[in-house]
Amino acid sequence: MRAEYCYALPEGEVLHTEHPEWPLFRVTIHGSDTERIKLSKRLVCAVKHLPLRLQIHYEKDPMRSIEEGVAKDPTLTLDGRILLEGLVSAEEITQTFEKLLQEK
Repeated sequence: MRAEYCYALPEGEVLHTEHPEWPLFRVTIHGSDTERIKLSKRLVCAVKHLPLRLQIHYEKDPMRSIEEGVAKDPTLTLDGRILLEGLVSAEEITQTFEKLLQEK
């Protein structure tokens, strides 16, 4: 685990690897480099206290993103469905993942 907790999670790295019993969410962030990094940092900060593991894929190909129905920069998807669009607040990210945890 890193000393600085609110950071852009490198692609493929898993947040909270020390808790294999927690559910793993494999998400994709679509968008430009700058917006992807901003959302990744905000995402890590927003979910770091939740009992979940997180792995991020960064989609850099705009054509693939468009084919998946992504229209805003940045967009967060999970299992092909859009979770969040735009640079949303940390509170909104936390609420979204709290709901996802309840569904598990």
